[in-house]
Amino acid sequence: MPHLEMQALTRARARRGQPLRGVLDAPGDKSVSHRALILAALARGVTHITGLLTSDDVLATARAMEALGADISWPVSDANIWTVTGCAGLWSPPEAPLDFGNSGTGVRLTMGAVAGAGIPAVFTGDESLSSRPMRRVLDPLAQMGAASRSEDGRLPVTLEGGPLTGIDYAPPIASAQVKSAILLAGLGARGETVVRESRLTRNHTETMLGLFGAKVSTERDGDGAIIRLDGPQALTATDLIVPGDPSSAAFATVAALIRPGSDITLRNVMTNPARTGLYRVLERMGADISFTPAGMAAGEAVADMRVRASQLNAIDLEPDIAPDLIDEYPILAVACAFASGVSRLRGLAELRAKESDRLAATWNLLRANGVETEIAGDDLIIDGGGNVGGGAAVETEGDHRIAMASLVLGTVSGAAVTVDKAGMIATSYPGFIRDMKALGAMIEPLG
Repeated sequence: MPHLEMQALTRARARRGQPLRGVLDAPGDKSVSHRALILAALARGVTHITGLLTSDDVLATARAMEALGADISWPVSDANIWTVTGCAGLWSPPEAPLDFGNSGTGVRLTMGAVAGAGIPAVFTGDESLSSRPMRRVLDPLAQMGAASRSEDGRLPVTLEGGPLTGIDYAPPIASAQVKSAILLAGLGARGETVVRESRLTRNHTETMLGLFGAKVSTERDGDGAIIRLDGPQALTATDLIVPGDPSSAAFATVAALIRPGSDITLRNVMTNPARTGLYRVLERMGADISFTPAGMAAGEAVADMRVRASQLNAIDLEPDIAPDLIDEYPILAVACAFASGVSRLRGLAELRAKESDRLAATWNLLRANGVETEIAGDDLIIDGGGNVGGGAAVETEGDHRIAMASLVLGTVSGAAVTVDKAGMIATSYPGFIRDMKALGAMIEPLG
């Protein structure tokens, strides 16, 4: 389905069909795609990016990089090769506010990079993004010298510009976005920037900074890490291939696991340990998933992943794993609905600060489809067993992952499941319906 057609969708419906079969290339990783554009725009020279995810979130970052002075040639063929001519760190103040739509990653990382460039800029987003907290990034940037103006730490945000000095900072929450914003600001700061993580988060920024020639060091520190970067530093262009997104691959994975007789292969899936928490959890539940190494892409190991239908068992999941699968809890909850026993997913407070109150929205999609579930504090309790009636019209609250998780549930439930807004799926996975149908899923747009 073409991207613009996907954006225009209002509703979509999924119903039970045949077992899923086939081979699918995982869509480009969203996190890596954002970083590839930002670092290429900061670098000296020309970067070619193959396999960039062309989702709404990533396209918003591409437009922001153009507004800051980078020259971007968008692909005109199926080869999906983007050409970015960077500004050698000399970004220009944008003439208009930088609109990031629904992209939390894009806006937070770009805030750090803009602060490091020492220029003023205004950041905006849609209604959902404007409700999400930005103070977690603005506070450390302020300690570095980047003054800002906002209402209650939310969008719109104005960065004032000016010189920065490196800081030694321990984020109060485990967040790769916060860490990355500080490191990107540190590229333009005077002196050493240090980020002390109490728990490891995804390290794509550190890996990709190295690919662009930056000197950044990481040392383990108990359950976390200490990352150091001396500034200022210049970046040099490099060519990249974007690995497949394990977060997007999660939907076909769970759909295959819970539909008896299914057997699929997802190619070129990134296997960074900070991104594969869901797959480790599913294996603990009894999932039949195997990985065949398939090389490297953008400094990340990738693998071809075979998934076969499995009898899943309930799980009592510790809260410490949350940063490793924070985006995958809705689809994990669907897997738990079809598992034998009662599952408890603990410590989900951060889900309340996503595109929606994702904890409440996940509870609602399960409850509406006949699954016994409850929220106890920050825990989600799911009584599984696989007897999922379905039949609901799910209110997705504008959340792309709730929409996709609901449609996956509908491919196995007793009655069809409808989502009220499917267009926002293009935020992260514009090819979702096309790819699921290619595997045999009965999902159809309703206009």
